[in-house]
Amino acid sequence: MKFCSHCGHTVVFEIPAGDDRPRHLCRDCGAIHYVNPRVIVGTLPYLGDQVLLCKRAIEPRYGLWTLPAGFMENGESSEQGALRESWEEARANLRVDDLFSVYDIPHINQVYLIYRGELTDTRFGPGPESLEVELFDEKDIPWEEMAFPVMTQTLKHYFSDREKGDFGLHRGVIQKKL
Repeated sequence: MKFCSHCGHTVVFEIPAGDDRPRHLCRDCGAIHYVNPRVIVGTLPYLGDQVLLCKRAIEPRYGLWTLPAGFMENGESSEQGALRESWEEARANLRVDDLFSVYDIPHINQVYLIYRGELTDTRFGPGPESLEVELFDEKDIPWEEMAFPVMTQTLKHYFSDREKGDFGLHRGVIQKKL
């Protein structure tokens, strides 16, 4: 950041009084510009014993499979955002059961909130960010073609919980691989 979004003057990068880390500061109007993690919201859509996956039509990870998810927008709840992303990426309608997984990914400044939800019908298909949308049995999941570790971990928890007949809330931190 080079200029203040409030007044247009040049900003400096330093620790504000009473803070403990550098921020972009405008010495002209006094604005402090915080940069916070991005919230990613999505769903784990299921129908019977199958789960719905999307093949990405955009970068990053073009052509790989994922659960429908994306950036939460201002003015929406995390559940509303998850349902919107499910529609945008998979044209899927769901009934949300509950929040299923919460993952922090500090090295890319993201927090994932994934809701488990049952498809309300079988009218789904690729949205503009998906090449394909398909229901998969557990044995047919393209594990080696999954786009993101957070989605792989979420699916593994889902299948484990389903086998036990008890769905809990899963939390964790996904670290950068060295």
